[in-house]
Amino acid sequence: MDLISIIGQNRLYNFHSHTQFCDGRATMAEFAAEAVKRGFTHYGFSPHSPIPIESPCNMAFDQVQLYLDEVTRLKSLYIGRTNFYAAMEIDYLGKEWGPANEYFQALPLDYRIGSVHFIPSQEGILVDIDGRYESFRMKMEQFFHNDIRYVVDTFFDRSLDMVAEGHFDIIGHFDKIGHNASHFSPGIEDKTWYRKHISHLIEAIADSGIIAEINTKAWTDHHRMFPAPSHWQEVKRAGIPLIINSDAHQPMLIDASRTEAFDKLAAIG
Repeated sequence: MDLISIIGQNRLYNFHSHTQFCDGRATMAEFAAEAVKRGFTHYGFSPHSPIPIESPCNMAFDQVQLYLDEVTRLKSLYIGRTNFYAAMEIDYLGKEWGPANEYFQALPLDYRIGSVHFIPSQEGILVDIDGRYESFRMKMEQFFHNDIRYVVDTFFDRSLDMVAEGHFDIIGHFDKIGHNASHFSPGIEDKTWYRKHISHLIEAIADSGIIAEINTKAWTDHHRMFPAPSHWQEVKRAGIPLIINSDAHQPMLIDASRTEAFDKLAAIG
């Protein structure tokens, strides 16, 4: 599957969405119907991957084949109208579990998104640092001794490890930690050490040949995109291909804020 060719042809695509198989709020069939209604030419499903720890947001191992079968059904149902793809947003938990794991390499996926949502606490407990700030704030005290520098450093270190191991096509929301971190410690994203993390990760992505996602999910509610637009010039200078995804959890949001992202990207040339 040539993702770069697809995203270079038009804007009628979305390759990041979550349905009933993880934390999405509608069925795949409902998402597919919305994509066809809007004239999308390409649409990818990307449930949060199974992981070997408890998580209410991730797909169960015993649901994987049902998911793949449903993608096959939808591909046949809408043949000649919208191209549908089977993917996963694969959580990187360390060298023992991530996109490079043979489990994911053996699955018949059209593409793979690699993302970091979990990092280990200082005591080695894997903690989900994604999601709402209220939850993040409690986890900072409960698991991380309120050490935001540790959390940010670990997030980017894990991201670098994931990129180095490879075996995925798109890196998801690669500066997502900045949202919660900036609430916890305002101005943190302007710190020299933080920006060095961004630059090192951009360099690694460029060397890997991976596509970087511009994720528009939080634009309406929080006026944020991931990565932040302030980093887009650096990403473009590095020659990294960009894909604009809405990370939709509801059918009505499959195109949410993607036009704004395209316009912002065009504005910087």
